[in-house]
Amino acid sequence: MIHTQTPHKHRCFLYNKELMPYVDALQWQRSLLKERINNPDLEDVLILLEHPPVYTLGQGANPEFLKFDLDKSEYNVHRVERGGEVTYHCPGQLVGYPILNLQRYRQDLHWYLRQLEEVLIRVLANYGLQGERIPGFTGVWLEGRKVAAIGIKVSRWVTMHGFALNVCPDMTGFNRIVPCGITDKPVGSLAEWIPGIISLEVRSCIAQSFSEVFGVELIDSHYE
Repeated sequence: MIHTQTPHKHRCFLYNKELMPYVDALQWQRSLLKERINNPDLEDVLILLEHPPVYTLGQGANPEFLKFDLDKSEYNVHRVERGGEVTYHCPGQLVGYPILNLQRYRQDLHWYLRQLEEVLIRVLANYGLQGERIPGFTGVWLEGRKVAAIGIKVSRWVTMHGFALNVCPDMTGFNRIVPCGITDKPVGSLAEWIPGIISLEVRSCIAQSFSEVFGVELIDSHYE
């Protein structure tokens, strides 16, 4: 399959962070979102990072999908403003947080979700793997295993939250939840198909695919 590259229309700042606590990344996203609601002319942003082990629940998520007592949890659990059910983040999973003003692209949330899926499908294709969508669900599957989860929040057409791609995480953390509330479709990671793969090498591939799909010029940036 030949992918045609969309001409670059906008600049987008790319922040590559290694390990960042979930709460710190959440505050950073909220700050970027607020700034862009107040000033829609600010550049778009893509953050790529990994989190220490943490569980997150979407705004309307059902706590029954947790297999442990929320009130007595030894694990970090956060209920946040994204859509979707419970998910798990840990090192070896690459998380992407696009802060995009959709008025520059298309004011259509279904379109945006499909674009995020397309980014990840292209990443998998780069490794000779055929990522798939499943009608009625959001995310990307490989041979029936969900390798990428997506959950977003949009305010005044500015996005936050985003996607999580399982590259080489410790998958045992998923055993304590019903991931994304889906009981009959297991989760998987790229390491099952590509032994020895590490998240560092996948970052540039995600950035390249994101640039192509959204037609943006990524500008390497630094955040202290």
